[in-house]
Amino acid sequence: MKRKLIAAIGIAGMVVSIAACGSDNDDSKAGGTDAKELTVWLTVDAQNNWPNLVKAADAAVQKAHPGIKIKHEYYGWPDKNTKLDAVLATDKAPDVVEMGNTEMLGYMVKGAFAPVDPAKFDNSSAWLDGLKASVTYDGKTYGVPYYAGGRVATWRKDIAASAGIKSTPKTYAELTADLDKVQKKEGSKFNAWYQPTRDWYAAMSFVYDAGGSIAKQDGGQWKGNLSSPESIKGLTEFKNVIDKYMHGDKTKDESDRYIVYGQGKSDLIFGAAWEGATAADPKNDKTGKLKDDLENFVMPGPSGKNMPVFLGGSDLAIPVKSKAQGVAAEWINAFTGAKGQKGLIAKGNLPNNKTDLATLKSDPATAVPATAAESNWFVPMAPGWGQVEKAQVLQTMLQNIGTGKQSVQAAAKTADAAIDKVINAK
Repeated sequence: MKRKLIAAIGIAGMVVSIAACGSDNDDSKAGGTDAKELTVWLTVDAQNNWPNLVKAADAAVQKAHPGIKIKHEYYGWPDKNTKLDAVLATDKAPDVVEMGNTEMLGYMVKGAFAPVDPAKFDNSSAWLDGLKASVTYDGKTYGVPYYAGGRVATWRKDIAASAGIKSTPKTYAELTADLDKVQKKEGSKFNAWYQPTRDWYAAMSFVYDAGGSIAKQDGGQWKGNLSSPESIKGLTEFKNVIDKYMHGDKTKDESDRYIVYGQGKSDLIFGAAWEGATAADPKNDKTGKLKDDLENFVMPGPSGKNMPVFLGGSDLAIPVKSKAQGVAAEWINAFTGAKGQKGLIAKGNLPNNKTDLATLKSDPATAVPATAAESNWFVPMAPGWGQVEKAQVLQTMLQNIGTGKQSVQAAAKTADAAIDKVINAK
């Protein structure tokens, strides 16, 4: 399923009056079991791809609360937050809202969502680490993971075979040896690995694989950690990949990677699971044969373990101004619980928990994305992280490294200084 889960969390225009409303979750304020209406905001993904799961959640709540009216509104990703910010300033907030997991932090910092009790939701003890992190702030839980989307390696079997490669690599040493063969055979203008320089999701996978991180918390304060020895090791290996295998524009990001890949001048990409399939769509495939030639595999990391991947996904949250918080929590559990996860898996999604994820590893159709998603990382859950993203600190650092404008060490030190200025600011 084609879906970009990289929505920016910078929400500078969001009303700051939200937090003043507060939430004590008692029956009179939160609606308890007496709510007569429930408004649920989801993205069009649910409307178009699994409307039966929405109906099943409605039915479960209506059975428990006879006569309750459930209203649904569906939004596209580009305009959802603008509408949400506007309505949160009023007394007509929805009771359940779907959020991209990278969108959660800014709203939690502003006090927009009500805290929830994880114990009331199925499989909460086994939520995927990256999704659990996305709904957790300052020791409290403010949402429920809905489903996940991971990242995989995708390469062309025909290109690999022509270079004498018979199987997908299982170690990083095998991967680089295979890419060396491809690069030699295809020539210096071919991208053995098309890796956009500004793609911080991929770059930070190298950082976390090496034991580094974007930032770390010390004594209640966050500090940039990109210039630590471990992070430098990961960034250096990322630069090695760019230097050896990426022969395109080294100022690009990953937004049109699937289009570039479809042009047929690259062997490998490391990105969201939908990107290879989208490149193979006839309108993007300039080779005319990508559909049969592409193969996914788990990206091995230089550490000897599977590369940790950024785990995208969706969460469901309850606005603090909701008058039906109790029933909203029931609806969320009906939708994201055990039965809901089976339905989401059947539609090609990764589940929100490790228990269900483990079952997918035995199915050849889902083994690669499920295995890849087991090792994952997420952004620092610091109050000022949205400002770091808004300023594109990581992208600038990576471009400076990739183009040679700065050394790895100098670029990382500059990035840490920029991070330190804003990461603790609410």
